[in-house]
Amino acid sequence: MLFLSYVPLPFLGIPKPVFPWIIDIAEARQREITTKLHEAEQARQQAEARLKDADAKLVDARKTADAVIEGANRSGEQLRAELRQKAEAEHERIVESAKRDIEAERERALQSARSEVAGMVVAATEKVIGETLDERKHHELIERAIQEVASGDGRS
Repeated sequence: MLFLSYVPLPFLGIPKPVFPWIIDIAEARQREITTKLHEAEQARQQAEARLKDADAKLVDARKTADAVIEGANRSGEQLRAELRQKAEAEHERIVESAKRDIEAERERALQSARSEVAGMVVAATEKVIGETLDERKHHELIERAIQEVASGDGRS
């Protein structure tokens, strides 16, 4: 019961017939407060459950974010490796192309030098011999001069 049941009635100045009515109101208020406290406790428990759920979701979200970051890092490393590999392949291709160009230019220069030497040999031979060579002799003389120049036996 409520504390009013222990207080002497004349002290409060309340007539005796009104007293049960006041006790009923006080008890109803006490039941209402108890109900509200119970509801508040339930709300607190629900809030704690939601907080735990939110914490679990936050942990999952952090794990997912870490996985995404890890994947992005791996993708970045993979992309970097692929780009490095492509750059090295392009470098190798350019070097090989330059080597082929140099070799082709060298061959063109040798061919040009051979043609010039052959022309000079024919001109010198014509002057020495004093006659123009026919086509067959001309080719023989050119081949012999080229072979001598190529073997290093050419005479100065």
